[in-house]
Amino acid sequence: MEKALEQQPSELLKIVLFGPESTGKTTLSRQLAKHYKTNWVAEFSRDYLQEKWDTDKLICEPKDILPIAVGQIQLENNMALTAYKVLICDTDLLETKVYSQQYYNGVVPTELEKAISQNTYDFYFLTYIDTPWEADDLRDKPEEREEMFNAFEQALITHNKPYLLLKGNKETRLHTAIHTIDKLLTTKSLK
Repeated sequence: MEKALEQQPSELLKIVLFGPESTGKTTLSRQLAKHYKTNWVAEFSRDYLQEKWDTDKLICEPKDILPIAVGQIQLENNMALTAYKVLICDTDLLETKVYSQQYYNGVVPTELEKAISQNTYDFYFLTYIDTPWEADDLRDKPEEREEMFNAFEQALITHNKPYLLLKGNKETRLHTAIHTIDKLLTTKSLK
């Protein structure tokens, strides 16, 4: 299992969009990938859980956490092979951990914890809950947005991850993210 959760080494600047559901992560991931003419890593759990829902009307269970984590890392590793300078990640394993903690009374698989401590990312954008809620088959906590946001921010703090809070409309978030990534690219190229 450890190998399956291993992030492949890369010289790419790895950026993670991080935060609760329905806060604009996917939209911004696509916009940033287009701007930087690179790849973005979709959220593996969306397709995985949508198929589970469509097939049997089942929701995520604790036994799904590790397969979701493995699928996410495999997708990231594949997209990194053809990315240009920057890899935009719609999520990461730390996000999977937060959902596991919030939904399953703090339980997080040991293998996931270990992978989180070993895999690295350059920067996180924490997406705030000031975007309109968009319901779908998988989103289920519209009344707990603030609590979920706080859990995501606390995870970044606990794991000592560099991050910036993104608020405002799509254009403001995009502009702020591009400005930040441009500075990170300059810094990385000077090393």
